[in-house]
Amino acid sequence: MRHPIILTLCAAAIGLSACGQQDGEAEVERALQDLNVVDESNLNDVMLTVGDPDEAVRYFAGANANDPGRIDLQRGLAKSLVRANRSTEAVAAWQNVVAHEEATNSDRVDLADAHVRGNQWDEAAATLNTVPPTYETFKRYRLEAMVADSRQQWDKADSFYETAVGLTTRPATVYNNWGYSKLTRGDYGDAERLFVDALRFNPDMFTAKNNLVLARGAQRNYAIPVVPMTQTERARLMHTMALAAIKQNDVTIGKSLLNDAIATHPQYFEEAARALDALENNVVN
Repeated sequence: MRHPIILTLCAAAIGLSACGQQDGEAEVERALQDLNVVDESNLNDVMLTVGDPDEAVRYFAGANANDPGRIDLQRGLAKSLVRANRSTEAVAAWQNVVAHEEATNSDRVDLADAHVRGNQWDEAAATLNTVPPTYETFKRYRLEAMVADSRQQWDKADSFYETAVGLTTRPATVYNNWGYSKLTRGDYGDAERLFVDALRFNPDMFTAKNNLVLARGAQRNYAIPVVPMTQTERARLMHTMALAAIKQNDVTIGKSLLNDAIATHPQYFEEAARALDALENNVVN
């Protein structure tokens, strides 16, 4: 009489063991899936920041093909195309993101940015108009300022630049863009001050140093500004200043600056030497 009881108990024990094993396997599978998500997220971040841009494009293109419809992967592809300077493809990729049901105002601003990079100013303006005015970010106002610049709407541009500066702790690029806007308008004094502001926040920005020299040269102030610079940068700035002087028919000053640039550069300064040769040949002829 005891055998059936033992068999029943054994069957119950085996069943419980099987159920326990299945539950354990399910937990392991869920844990592995969570781990894969974490690993994928980390890899996505790496690809968007330190990875080679073209390699990142291939990675996100493959990820999108394997798992279509995920907006995070679509964003990754669009951002990678921007980093790779593939403007036309970047616009198309951001348009796909914006068409997604989970798209945000940030995505629309990024689409406008892609339009600006592709020199599509009207499209950028139209995209920014789809973003509600309550969405106030540094990137949005920086782009608004650049679009206003492209349309020579100077008052609007100044207002947008000023707002953008107040929304970031690193306004060097905004000051540089704003200064260049002033430079193109012929407001050389304001441009000079804005380039100085840019260098105050980023002393290593050579573009701002070069623009500062252009602004000073346009005012016939041919002294190299007192800003941090390497020996090579100093030579290049002298070359820029020389060209600015020559453009205004201050040829003697320009020639002197070219000679100083050649003497200052730690290596052979071909551009300055070529400009000096052309200047001397023209004077002789």
